[in-house]
Amino acid sequence: MFGRSPEGTYRWIPWDAYPWLEHGFGTRHAPSDLSRFTTLRQIHSAIVLDAGALPGCLGEGDALVTAEPGGCIGVKTADCVPVLVIDRRQRVVASVHAGWRGTVQRIAWRTARHLIEGYGSRASDLEAVIGPGIAGCCFEVGPEVAVQFTSLLPDRTDLDGRTRIDLAEVNRTQLLEAGLPASQVQGCGMCTVCQVEDFHSYRRDREHAGRMISYIGLKKENGRERWFAP
Repeated sequence: MFGRSPEGTYRWIPWDAYPWLEHGFGTRHAPSDLSRFTTLRQIHSAIVLDAGALPGCLGEGDALVTAEPGGCIGVKTADCVPVLVIDRRQRVVASVHAGWRGTVQRIAWRTARHLIEGYGSRASDLEAVIGPGIAGCCFEVGPEVAVQFTSLLPDRTDLDGRTRIDLAEVNRTQLLEAGLPASQVQGCGMCTVCQVEDFHSYRRDREHAGRMISYIGLKKENGRERWFAP
């Protein structure tokens, strides 16, 4: 249930039911001006930081959490998986940059636990949407990478050779392990490598690849804020 917004991003349509929420998953057609957002110097880590409402780069890390209205947090991707999370009861939101290194370090699980332990969120109130990233059809890895997924994919039998990793599914599993109900963890099924017209892809385009911004934020009470003009 994804739709296109006027600014060129994808949005999760069920979240339109929350008038206090603004979000979007970036495409190659959407603006990529970082000055509007609170972002991080992404380092493929398991670092989760708290953000306020002021835009700018907060430091090094790969996930942001905020409960401050009027601002917007965002992550940059070009094959790595963006994950957006909300606490629908307490109105707290998170943005996650999950590349394969961050996924191995359980960045999605750590973000969910940060919400639960740091903000008093209940797992039953959390909803997560996994955005466009490199899919298993295109993410073939060698044994030096595959072996790092052994504990995350215990049922795999092909880790001694070349194999394909579905990053979205691994991150989905981590969110379920953090306690989120399965019905509240959704994926988009879009592959950034395959869908040339929609997405930048580092694996496909290498140094010529652009970056896409996936963002989420809380509107102020008047609900008039938009981070991209239609």
